[in-house]
Amino acid sequence: MTKRITRREFTKLTLTAAILPATGISIGSFQTAPPSGHFRYDRSVVIDNLASPGPFNVPGRMDSPLTDEMMSNSRKSGITAVNVTVNSGIGDKAFEQTVSSIGYWEREIAEHPEFLMKIRRVGDILKAKKDRKLGLIFGFQNTNMLGQDVNFLVTFHNLGIRIVQLTYNLKNSVGDGCLQPNAGGLTSFGKEVVNKMNEMGLLIDLSHCSTKTTRESILASDQPVSITHSGCKAVYDHPRSKRDEELKLMANRGGVIGIYMMPFLNANDQPTSEHLLAHIEHAVNVCGEDHVGIGSDLSITPHVVTDEYIAQHIKFAEIRNSAGIAAPREDEFFFVKDMNSALRMEMIGNKLLERGHSVDRVEKILGKNWERLFREVW
Repeated sequence: MTKRITRREFTKLTLTAAILPATGISIGSFQTAPPSGHFRYDRSVVIDNLASPGPFNVPGRMDSPLTDEMMSNSRKSGITAVNVTVNSGIGDKAFEQTVSSIGYWEREIAEHPEFLMKIRRVGDILKAKKDRKLGLIFGFQNTNMLGQDVNFLVTFHNLGIRIVQLTYNLKNSVGDGCLQPNAGGLTSFGKEVVNKMNEMGLLIDLSHCSTKTTRESILASDQPVSITHSGCKAVYDHPRSKRDEELKLMANRGGVIGIYMMPFLNANDQPTSEHLLAHIEHAVNVCGEDHVGIGSDLSITPHVVTDEYIAQHIKFAEIRNSAGIAAPREDEFFFVKDMNSALRMEMIGNKLLERGHSVDRVEKILGKNWERLFREVW
């Protein structure tokens, strides 16, 4: 059942949210701390390995034209590159709708050349940093557009796809997702897909995969893999998060996990930065500092909570529930309460520094680990 909020809570949320784009202050009045030591956020390569400059995991259409506010927030964020989801559709329409979605992003890049650029190789990420643009890494969150033809991966690689998540929440021809009842693992076709992705230099993403699919895919791959947006089951046991056993296996073979900023971080109410940092620090302890990053699963532009937003979010959750693809706690708003800001990556860095983490570790978590993994796989 969707959670209701009181008039007083709603008023507080809307008044706070209204000032977010202008100030960078998040709900709860948390403000970014000044840079510590030799940390220079503006000079760091910052990669959010699941995010979007446009609408994403928010009520409404996700293929709406990008606005001036979105472009301004993308630049203000200091983020160098994001893995943006470009697949769409289900069943027989998945291929056609995915090609259409790729076309949408190509048009938006062409419409905003001073703000956006497409990423095909690691050198493009460094150019995006130099030119103060947001690099868009085209990624999939499913493989249903392949049908039963592994060679479509060649087509999509030529169109610029660089990251492919093997399953979404349910079963597909490649394997089982994390919400599939009595979930199994990687199929024989899935093994073909893994091998072809290794051959093509496509980064495997296991974020929404079942435990068995995750483990079997890590073992089947000759290349390091990613879990671009997930959390740690040992911190909060949620089906979208990963066990320590799979995290260690992934890290031992060179992979990276990105911690998300979704309501799957904790049990009650919206997550806060404390919940987020608990997952980051646990992942560092389990995987090592070279194998942890961020994959927020959010739009760069902050959420502004209004009556319309609440109504749309309720409808959004109901649609996903009806389709059987909603994870537990999707009735909560999709953001970390005191980091609802375009400056969230800088906030994460400063919070980690305040807790005693080194500048080198912080820079790895904010982007260097993803850069290293891309360099190894692409």
